Amino acid sequence: MTDQPLIIVEDLAKTFVLHNAESAVIPVFQDLKLEVAGGECVVLAGESGVGKSTLMRSIFGNYLPTQGAVRVLHDGQYVDITRASPHEVLDVRRRTLGYVSQFLRVIPRIPTLQLVMEPLLENGVAEAQARERACALLSALRLPEAHWDLPPATFSGGEQQRVNIARSFIRKYPVMLLDEPTASLDAENRAIVVRLIQEALSEGAAMIGIFHDHDVRDAVATRLFEVSQFKAAA
Repeated sequence: MTDQPLIIVEDLAKTFVLHNAESAVIPVFQDLKLEVAGGECVVLAGESGVGKSTLMRSIFGNYLPTQGAVRVLHDGQYVDITRASPHEVLDVRRRTLGYVSQFLRVIPRIPTLQLVMEPLLENGVAEAQARERACALLSALRLPEAHWDLPPATFSGGEQQRVNIARSFIRKYPVMLLDEPTASLDAENRAIVVRLIQEALSEGAAMIGIFHDHDVRDAVATRLFEVSQFKAAA
């Protein structure tokens, strides 16, 4: 574990305004602070609805926080995701900040192997090297080779999730957000994903995750972070 945090969340607050409900204001959290160093996997804890997924999406830049900052160490300097331009955010996501969601969202006709290779190809890795890494990951995740030339849109939920995981872990992102990465997987594939997470941590990645499977959580968490301690007053 490195001493310098790779991600710093400072005084973060998020409120939703429901414009179709007479502009009702729904506060989620406020004054939230979190630092994660390399080699740490911080697991977000708290009951459903406390704001765990909202925090993850705010860190990734899908939600704009009401206040505060999300600083990600990128090319040796901190980039504030809440204030960066769309171009800067995309560059951080392409090279530094990985995200494993519960659902695979892709262009329907792209073959699985090509889809998994893309993060490496976009970063200048040679096609042969990208293909070798993609094949190794898909094999490790036990996705049948007969599926590799098919688009994943017709796959089962568990198969799509394995493609999602392969695509996310093919590049060694310094910072990773894990939103229920094992939710659709059987026990054998959950164990494989745990191993991928542990390997990334041993190589210095900083991770923030949501895991409802307690066995997976206990296997990868270096500490728990209780989101409800920052619950905003209604």
